[in-house]
Amino acid sequence: MKLKTIALAFCIAGISWSAQAQDWTGYTYSSVSTTAAVKGMQRISERVNQATGGQLKIKVHLGKTLQIKSSDITQSVGDGVVDFAADYFFSGSVPIARVLNLPMLIENDAEWAKAYAAMKPTLDAAFAKQGVIVLGGYRYPKQIIFTTFPMNKVSDLSGHKIRVTSPEQGQFIKTFGGAPITLSGSEVPTSLERGVIEGVLTASAGGAKKWHEFLPYNYRFPVNYGNSMIIANADAFAKLSVPVQKALSDLVAEEGEKISAEFSQDEGVQMSKQAAKGMKITETNAAEIKAVTEKLKPYWDSWAKENGPEYVAALQKVRAALGK
Repeated sequence: MKLKTIALAFCIAGISWSAQAQDWTGYTYSSVSTTAAVKGMQRISERVNQATGGQLKIKVHLGKTLQIKSSDITQSVGDGVVDFAADYFFSGSVPIARVLNLPMLIENDAEWAKAYAAMKPTLDAAFAKQGVIVLGGYRYPKQIIFTTFPMNKVSDLSGHKIRVTSPEQGQFIKTFGGAPITLSGSEVPTSLERGVIEGVLTASAGGAKKWHEFLPYNYRFPVNYGNSMIIANADAFAKLSVPVQKALSDLVAEEGEKISAEFSQDEGVQMSKQAAKGMKITETNAAEIKAVTEKLKPYWDSWAKENGPEYVAALQKVRAALGK
């Protein structure tokens, strides 16, 4: 919904803004101001200020500019340290959300939309337990394989150390004989230089945008999606008037989709740039994707059972939505 439309709708309905303006502190895990994610967060800040006539102002701080670990963002929002944030590393605080990140479960954007819709009530309830409101989110392109060694099939991972961002990605690497290693993004370049790791799971428009000079090979095998949640402190959100709440929610939904689309477009742009700089890019094939999916299916069920009945139910909802 456009800004003028939002404001006009409230005027026609005779709904007034909150009498007391709110100043929020916003935060994002990304420290790079030029990424689609950060640009989108800044647009939300600017547009909500304009749409509400200054009744809600959000100052967005880049990653590492506040004393908040990436893994603690959701908790920091729930505790009121910040009021508003984009969190890519929320799975530690809300582990059931990792259903959406299981390797080979979601194959394309259309399936993502179905899976997310099926998970939305579960996500809302899980984040609410942390004192957090889910306003929306965005996703990166599929996480694929970048390495310091040649790859032509997933079995080429055997014996190699690969940086992952979740236990579920780690299981994928272990399934094909590799050794998963968890590192922060800031540790990746030096770890690649020193041989601590020999590859990463990321996107051309994600980590590879920064680390491509250390990664001469890209095997475009789609492992899983990575997504960020855009969240707010529940108490701070409750203090907003209904019109301001609606304006913020509408803008986050709109900008979340825009960020996802920008990442998707940038994926192709960055892949071309990386190829032009000498990266060898190898495509996978439908037969391998099908075979790997069948190999990983038992893991989906065992993962859910190990985590408990709530996880089993969530996975069943997603698989039903996907027809899997």
